Amino acid sequence: MFQHLKEDIAIVFDRDPAARTRFEILTTYPGVHALILHRISHCLWTHRWFWLGRALSHLARWLTGIEIHPGATIGHRVFIDHGMGVVIGETAVISDDCTLYHGVTLGGTSWNKGKRHPTLESGVVIGAGAKVLGPITIGKNAKIGSNAVVVKDVPEGATAVGIPARILEEEKVKQRQDVAQKMGFSAYAIGNDDNDPMSKAINSLLDHAHKQDLELAALKQQLAKLNDSETDSNVAEAFAKKPNPPQS
Repeated sequence: MFQHLKEDIAIVFDRDPAARTRFEILTTYPGVHALILHRISHCLWTHRWFWLGRALSHLARWLTGIEIHPGATIGHRVFIDHGMGVVIGETAVISDDCTLYHGVTLGGTSWNKGKRHPTLESGVVIGAGAKVLGPITIGKNAKIGSNAVVVKDVPEGATAVGIPARILEEEKVKQRQDVAQKMGFSAYAIGNDDNDPMSKAINSLLDHAHKQDLELAALKQQLAKLNDSETDSNVAEAFAKKPNPPQS
């Protein structure tokens, strides 16, 4: 229990630059309070003291604004930042080193018994307001964008955004950023929301510019080859036309 508490405090210092002292964290961070109370309620739940576990989780919800079912499994060094409005269902599994921001829901999509809530593998980060629904798996070190609605598995290391969430094509995003820098303007206003007409228009222009860059590069290569061939041909022709030396 005390080892968990030490890890909870240390991880707040790592991930929240606003944290100043251990006393401040212990007394003013609802995410830490919710995790401490959850470990007690989870222990009661696993020892079949179901009502006491639910009563304690209800008290924790009232005190912190974070609702964690006592049946949920939570690993080490999990950080719930701000936390207000976080809901974690009974069969949810949160592995080590995950981060959840306020308004996150790890919910179910079925009324049937059994596994019906998400599993987060280690290192997952879920943005504010995101909803991760159903018995799906979010892969190691994956990221879920703010307000995304995720209903399918997310691969390891991927980034999912939107409603419904889709996996970002990281290479294409990088290409667009590189092209924007070449064109001399900041792509600060360019988002990954394909539902935004302005984002669609700008992204189409950037993709078109990138395609033109590739075509120009290929054309330059072809011209360079032609120039080299022409030079070689001219040299060969010059040698062929060289007059014979006079006979003595």
